[in-house]
Amino acid sequence: MTTTAPATGITVRAMPQRQRLGDYKLIAFDMDSTLINIECVDEIADAVGCKDEVAAITEAAMRGEIADYKDSLRRRVALLRGATVADLEYVYTQRLQLNPGAQALVQACQQAGLKTLLVSGGFTFFTERLRQRLGLDFTRSNLLEIASGPNCGTLTGRITPQCWGDICDGAEKRRTLLEVASLLGIEPEQCIAVGDGANDLPMMGAAGLSVAYHAKPAVREKAHLAINEGGLDRLLEVPQPLAP
Repeated sequence: MTTTAPATGITVRAMPQRQRLGDYKLIAFDMDSTLINIECVDEIADAVGCKDEVAAITEAAMRGEIADYKDSLRRRVALLRGATVADLEYVYTQRLQLNPGAQALVQACQQAGLKTLLVSGGFTFFTERLRQRLGLDFTRSNLLEIASGPNCGTLTGRITPQCWGDICDGAEKRRTLLEVASLLGIEPEQCIAVGDGANDLPMMGAAGLSVAYHAKPAVREKAHLAINEGGLDRLLEVPQPLAP
């Protein structure tokens, strides 16, 4: 049964027994359109003149209309060929912003003793900068291949495999959440997962508390609670409230 919390713009489908922030030990965030305001791949595509094409694939993937997320990401990254590191830097400095309440929520979690994880189907160029900016504990995302030699500093249109695998999709997000939980010696029920798209559902399903943030309909319907209006820090209002 779905109920609407007294706070307008927050829908509670079901709340677990753990209702204090300090009852949890790890919070995992998606990056694009969750922790930050943009889809980075779409903004990089703007630099090479194919934003509309890439954005259409991104939207379909986030709605769950594309079954193979890895293939959809490879297709989008291939279209980024020729973009430069300077283009990435421009996206980070000029277009990327933290979503409202993001910093406040991260700080509240850190003060309550939670570890923080940023796990994204996006790119290390951005997740590593956000890790440093917010003091996050763990990150996992995809590594864009950058050419050397005559085309030094340009994207090749490929993703570089890493020690954990090739592409961070929904299954990898779930595996990362469970891996970090095991590393910390905690149970999945002691984790919070926050996301907005279909590829966040596997990790949200594994967590003790799942939070949909301005999310796609399919994600809102499956999350314990959905923040539909306002900033990420509205999580601290739920249910009575979720506070240290």
